[in-house]
Amino acid sequence: MDLKGKPFYLDDEAVAWVENTRNAMTEDEKIQQLFFPALFYYDEAGISTILQKLRPAGVMFRPCSAEQAVTAAEILQRKSKIPMLIAANLEKGGSGIVSEGTLLGSPMEIAATADYEENARRLGTLCAREGKAVGANWAFAPIIDIDSNYRNPITNTRTFGSDPDRVTACGKAFTEACQKLGVAVSIKHFPGDGQDDRDQHLVSSVNDMDCETWMDTYGKAYKASIDAGALTCMIGHIMQPAWQKRLNPALRDEEIMPGSLSPELVGEEGLLRKVLGFNGLIATDATTMAGFTIPMPRRDAVPCAIASGADIFLFSRNMEEDLEYMRSGVAEGVISKERLDCAVTRILALKAALKLHKQVETPSLESALSVLGCEEHQGWAREVAREGITLVKEEPGVLPLNPQKNRVLYCPIEAEQGVGYSVRAGVCEEFKRMLEREGFEVTVFVPDKTHEGGVTRSDSFQKSYDYIIYMANMSTKSNQTTVRIEWQQPMGANCPHYIHTIPTIFISVENPYHLQDVPRVKTFINTYCSSQVVLEELVEKLMGRDSFRGVSPVDAFCGKWDTHLS
Repeated sequence: MDLKGKPFYLDDEAVAWVENTRNAMTEDEKIQQLFFPALFYYDEAGISTILQKLRPAGVMFRPCSAEQAVTAAEILQRKSKIPMLIAANLEKGGSGIVSEGTLLGSPMEIAATADYEENARRLGTLCAREGKAVGANWAFAPIIDIDSNYRNPITNTRTFGSDPDRVTACGKAFTEACQKLGVAVSIKHFPGDGQDDRDQHLVSSVNDMDCETWMDTYGKAYKASIDAGALTCMIGHIMQPAWQKRLNPALRDEEIMPGSLSPELVGEEGLLRKVLGFNGLIATDATTMAGFTIPMPRRDAVPCAIASGADIFLFSRNMEEDLEYMRSGVAEGVISKERLDCAVTRILALKAALKLHKQVETPSLESALSVLGCEEHQGWAREVAREGITLVKEEPGVLPLNPQKNRVLYCPIEAEQGVGYSVRAGVCEEFKRMLEREGFEVTVFVPDKTHEGGVTRSDSFQKSYDYIIYMANMSTKSNQTTVRIEWQQPMGANCPHYIHTIPTIFISVENPYHLQDVPRVKTFINTYCSSQVVLEELVEKLMGRDSFRGVSPVDAFCGKWDTHLS
């Protein structure tokens, strides 16, 4: 392990700190340093309870208030003998760690802009600034998965799209910008999500590319960010059978493990380290996911993750139990003393690379609030929204909306809020109010409570409405297997029955693939994000006060011929 080379670039003083700190640790302190729990309590009492059980390498913050984050960061660093890593899912902006943070835009929204590389650089800059402002030093981003399968239930707008070159450029730009400001990135989810139509939260999924195709796509994206100096990489519960069998020809199908448990993918002689040349820290994705828990008993899986090549074990199903399993794994030789020291060395090297051995910054709430949601960042978010909203299909003469024809039949389609990567509640109602402020008379569609033969006459709709506008606020979320529209009864009452007689506009704010369910809709818009600024810029375009400039970074037509019909 070269601590003076890429990506740590430690000087003699930092190397000495790493080695002296590691050598002074007891074996049990080293074992505890492998863990990285999620934080749910942000006060001194809650944090003390955690630290009485475990002295981890750090913690991940779930979105909270700025005051909670600043307070928790100060407590954690004050109570820790070894400086703490503090991470968050800084995928879309500072909103990934605190409610006051800026939501710059989804990665796919950024990829839809003409200057996507510069906007990805801005995203990395913003995430570092706003994360650091509240005490974070590690971004669980950028996502460099490739959304090549539109049926994938978790990647979607979290990715920079389906073009490997665009994903590569955006991931590299984010990495350089974020780490330039002293916040480590974690390129994820190796060996690459977006191929399967299953979710690694629920099952060990598969990236089934052959080796050469993988190298030309995912491999290229990872290599670019590695060469740009990415300090860490997050490993998914995803298999890559072609590479695993190439690196271990004796491997039987039943022995193929997801990346988080696979020495062929993350070991010192494996795909990530040897083939791609990654020398940084490897973290598992959340080990609470079924993709990790299903392949083997947890007693075996916990130490196997570290033995296979990971350095940090993310989250726990039961903290005390997982700690017991990890201790047993060391005592029984599943994790060798050398592997344990290697993992701890990389953890400490990451901390030293972030200069935590010299000084841990504990920002004040006042200084944090001067950065969070600042005017410059809000300006960037508006520019991304203005440039990214995409007119996928257009029926001539429908846009811009004519305020003189102001009778709108409104069909909102909104998912329930879930846990993680979920929709923003109330978006459809918010958009309705925006239309009304523009002078439109908006009637929300209510299906007839009758049998098929007794529904309202078609010509009645034609006489009553000038436009039909659909808004779909449906996104991928954890523990969900598909994102499809479930139409109302009777017999799909709110389906686009009147597209040939009433100008119909379908707007999707969180999922670019709804054309599979409304293939003959003639005017279709993707925004990739449902933030307030996106809705405002959407209205500007609908009213003709601004033009549509976004270019779809995925195949919004879902590979189907009928979705192109008008």
